[in-house]
Amino acid sequence: MSDKELKYHIPALLRESLEGLNIKPSGTYVDATFGGGGHSRGILERLDRDGRLYGFDQDADSETNIVDDRRFVFVRSNFRYLSNFMRYHNESSLDGIIADLGLSSHHLDDTGRGFSFRFGGERLDLRMNSRGGTTAAEALNTYPEERLANIFYLYGELRQSRRIAAAAVARRQEKPFETVSDLLEILAPFASREKEKKFLAQAFQSLRIEINHEMQALGEMLEQSLKLLDVGGRLVVITYHSLEDRMVKNFMKAGNTEGKIAQDIYGNLQPPLRPVGKAITPSAGEVETNPRVRSARMRIAEKT
Repeated sequence: MSDKELKYHIPALLRESLEGLNIKPSGTYVDATFGGGGHSRGILERLDRDGRLYGFDQDADSETNIVDDRRFVFVRSNFRYLSNFMRYHNESSLDGIIADLGLSSHHLDDTGRGFSFRFGGERLDLRMNSRGGTTAAEALNTYPEERLANIFYLYGELRQSRRIAAAAVARRQEKPFETVSDLLEILAPFASREKEKKFLAQAFQSLRIEINHEMQALGEMLEQSLKLLDVGGRLVVITYHSLEDRMVKNFMKAGNTEGKIAQDIYGNLQPPLRPVGKAITPSAGEVETNPRVRSARMRIAEKT
């Protein structure tokens, strides 16, 4: 196995996430972000012959990692369609769902889709599902200036979002966006030298979230998890930026992404989930061996 392939398979917070799932040997589980298959392999090791695991992934590259195991079913889809596929497979009650929302090292090292600002000449794509949808270049070439400004501000938390959007519109009038270098060209004037990498990462993150509808998909998956999880079932989610983490935290506290806890007629709180412990972050040792997990936060909740 090459170094690149090995990196694809390093799962974040593996031990902690498996413990968080509280796996029942004969239970039914979903790995909503199959990727390199690391979490799935860990789950399968804890299941007996009657256990079942479904792995979701919309990225065609992940299919090379499919586990050859009769207890495993690969679903080529975004996890926002969780309920549809569980209904198709006659599954109405799950014992656990795990979702690792971060980009893998595979994606950051892939020179074909523009996930990293390190490869200037590559195509500015940023789609997780390369079989369809709008690319980042197409968005920069066609979206109204106000929409671009909102993307950079809401999803990248960039204070200079309006000026960046204006620069993008001015640039595309002269020459359309095609490559990572084209985007780096308009971002360069806004990046301070001491915070350049963080700034660029936030800018690329904002476009990736928009292109892949990540926040909408996460919200839909979380809502569907409530209907699918059995009482006592566990929801484990690993986030990598504050927007995701806030949504997941609210949902685990209140059962909705706004964080509003329902009350009965007597004023008693009725949250459908019970958070299990506090957010878990990677150890210094894990960060050293797998730097991409530096910003990871894992939250666990149990269906009540």
